Amino acid sequence: MLAAAFNSLIPPCPTPPDDGSLRDRLVALVLAQAESVAQAPAVMTAMSWLALGRDLEGLPEPHHTSCAASPAITTLRERIAQQYAAPFDALFDSPEAAELGEVDRSQAIAMLIGPLVLGRLSTLPDFDYRECALAAVEGFLHVQRLQGRADAASIESAGA
Repeated sequence: MLAAAFNSLIPPCPTPPDDGSLRDRLVALVLAQAESVAQAPAVMTAMSWLALGRDLEGLPEPHHTSCAASPAITTLRERIAQQYAAPFDALFDSPEAAELGEVDRSQAIAMLIGPLVLGRLSTLPDFDYRECALAAVEGFLHVQRLQGRADAASIESAGA
């Protein structure tokens, strides 16, 4: 019951727009996340997160998979992680994301949102969330595409 009460207080997570290029949709999602991060009271958020339970072993399964509704998602922390990962799952599962190859979702979210959280925790008054979000998306897409090309090249050379 306590978990349900906390869960009802959690603001809905931003969702990516339905239209646009993968980059544009990812930028919109990360900018919306940046707004949420910028508005969150840092100390209260960190203390609440720590109070929610044990460490996560990894991101819970995406909501659309069969085990996502199972008892494996037992803690409020896991449900929150799943809720905030869902918009990224939607993007990374889209046909446009095939160009990125295999995406490690935990690493992707850390690369995209981590700099925003660090900026919030820094309490710098002139931290530019928009520029940080844009740089995070550009860096992520660049690295992911390079990795995809390297993987494709190694598969080609192994088959030759």
